[in-house]
Amino acid sequence: MNEFLMKPKIDFAFKELMMDKKVRLGFLSTILKLNREEIKETEILNTNLRKVHEDEKQGILDVRILMNSNTEIDIEIQLAPLRVWADRSLFYLAKMYTEQIRKGQDYTVFKKCVGISILDFELFQEDPEFYSCFHIREDTRHILYTDKLEFHVIELPKVPRVLKEDSEDLLLWAKFINAEREEEFVMLAERNPDIGSAYRQLQVISQDKEKRLEYEAREKALRDYNQLIVEAEARGEARGEARGEERGEAKKAFGIARNMLELNLPIDIIVKSTGLPIDQIESLKQKKK
Repeated sequence: MNEFLMKPKIDFAFKELMMDKKVRLGFLSTILKLNREEIKETEILNTNLRKVHEDEKQGILDVRILMNSNTEIDIEIQLAPLRVWADRSLFYLAKMYTEQIRKGQDYTVFKKCVGISILDFELFQEDPEFYSCFHIREDTRHILYTDKLEFHVIELPKVPRVLKEDSEDLLLWAKFINAEREEEFVMLAERNPDIGSAYRQLQVISQDKEKRLEYEAREKALRDYNQLIVEAEARGEARGEARGEERGEAKKAFGIARNMLELNLPIDIIVKSTGLPIDQIESLKQKKK
């Protein structure tokens, strides 16, 4: 019988893996396309759930890392489809950037901010590539405006369809994060020493009773929360169809928002899921009362 192994794409497990310095160095050097020697130091900045609103039950378990004292990195895993993900990730990275400065300081204090999104859904459905990297550049001449903001996106559902050689390190890391079976982990660990370290760390934390309880609680919370959103969206769509509403997407969004309010989901999640302005959702909430 195979021993229990956590799934790396559950954010609790991924965070625990990133606590290991060697694993952290291997992953960052690969996705940022840096030589290991260029990464002098990395420091974990947070280890706890971050909540945007007090009534938010699920929270956001991201990994914040300070690299070489001049670059802040935020790694976040999202399992359920979220159509406003690009806006959401931009908001949080911009917030991370602006929070660096204090009154009386000049603009030289700003560190580079890098967002790494690991998604268990397809964000760019027309593009077959599983990995994308974005910078702020001029449209035609591609001159870099600033390197202070940088976005990396890994779309896990596209990974099994990639026809590239398995020896590509970034692809191996994506396969490791997406893996669930022991034989997958073993094969990937044999192909890359850093992934080998990650696999050994995964085995250690998976056998820790307290960490396993935390992992299982987190996995259940994510599953339940994602199901609530799916059900709310389905009920909203059904309500919109039943009423024969004419305005399509806008009307459907209101239906979804009403159902999410009935489920007492946080306002920010409703905004992200429907794309409706916060004042309209607040208005719906008042009418609900």
